[in-house]
Amino acid sequence: MQTIFLLSLYIMRCPYCNSTDSRVADSRPDIGDAVIRRRRVCNQCGAKFTTVERIQMRDLVVRKNSGKTEPFDREKLCRSIKLACRNRDVKDEQIERLVASIQRRLETETADDTVTSVQVGQMVADSLLNLDPIAFIRFVSVYKKFSKVADFKKIINQIPEADDDAVVCDLPKTSLF
Repeated sequence: MQTIFLLSLYIMRCPYCNSTDSRVADSRPDIGDAVIRRRRVCNQCGAKFTTVERIQMRDLVVRKNSGKTEPFDREKLCRSIKLACRNRDVKDEQIERLVASIQRRLETETADDTVTSVQVGQMVADSLLNLDPIAFIRFVSVYKKFSKVADFKKIINQIPEADDDAVVCDLPKTSLF
């Protein structure tokens, strides 16, 4: 009886009519074959919808600095990276690849199912530094809880110069921006 209950948890339901009777019309791999997008058609109401299947090697648990543990939340990771990359020239596909890469590294490079928030934060920071230095600064400033201008200066001085030919616009000394 318990097996039947568990199987009922994984039945695909139409988001429009809640029917469990649907068929797959098309399947496509995405993001280096780590994701499969399935286009479905509900046999009850005829509505079309897409589902996404992602490979998950194991259930990770994140240990916070306080000692509290919580399940690894891929969407939380994605939100924090998107926030750091807001208004930057970083595409959603790049962020998705970055998140997939970090999750895969956490699943394969750790001995057990528990990772620390420090490990996750360091992987994100390292990846963002390679992707976009401004997004890196934004992420690190929140992650490390910067409270002084000196904190920003210290981290900025550690970033290698990528473009020495960049044109700098001198603003009037009264400008705050």
